Amino acid sequence: MDILLIEDDVNIGNSLTKGLTEEGFSTTWVKNGLDARDVIFNEKWDVIIMDIMLPGLTGIQLCEMVRFKKISTPILMLSALDEVDDKINALDKGADDYLSKPFNFKELISRINALHRRFHQKMPSESEILSCDTLVVNKTKNKITRSGVDIQLSSKEYMLLCCLLDEKDKVVSRTRILEQVWHTNLDTYTNIIDVYISYLRNKIDLPNEKKIIKTIKGRGYMITESE
Repeated sequence: MDILLIEDDVNIGNSLTKGLTEEGFSTTWVKNGLDARDVIFNEKWDVIIMDIMLPGLTGIQLCEMVRFKKISTPILMLSALDEVDDKINALDKGADDYLSKPFNFKELISRINALHRRFHQKMPSESEILSCDTLVVNKTKNKITRSGVDIQLSSKEYMLLCCLLDEKDKVVSRTRILEQVWHTNLDTYTNIIDVYISYLRNKIDLPNEKKIIKTIKGRGYMITESE
């Protein structure tokens, strides 16, 4: 597996490069955001690991550029910032996972492998059109409408909506949502689900439209046309 590590802290960079190499990963270490941008745009990687606080370009800026270029390589963000808002910001800008410093190296390896499985194994074909009531998601065109009105969603909001629509009229557990959208099963992320459900409701529950995302207390969430 080819891993790009973007980290300006020399001690952390040396330690991670040594550890990842010993685990059998081919690891390239870049120390600033500007150099990393060129490396990402010109080469292919299986997983990108990046710090948030980088010289030249921050991890957040770099992540936004990568996703703007339609590069889908999974990104694992590392940061000493561990507030919920910091995690939400990173995930909303295109990161696929977030690990707060200091972290356990074995957990890092586990998350790298999980990201690789998720993004590089062939997935079964899915329906390209998902709908509920007047809400329609065209996955081919990445287009969301409600009663013909265009709705703009962030990448995580879109993934959460598709996760619910794939199981329309069924309860989707919080664990399932964490695995599908945030690629983790750690309950430290559960309040992020609540935040993103609120974001979704604010965007798709247009005036005079039926509220279609239901909270099933103690079990999870369900999207349905039924009352």
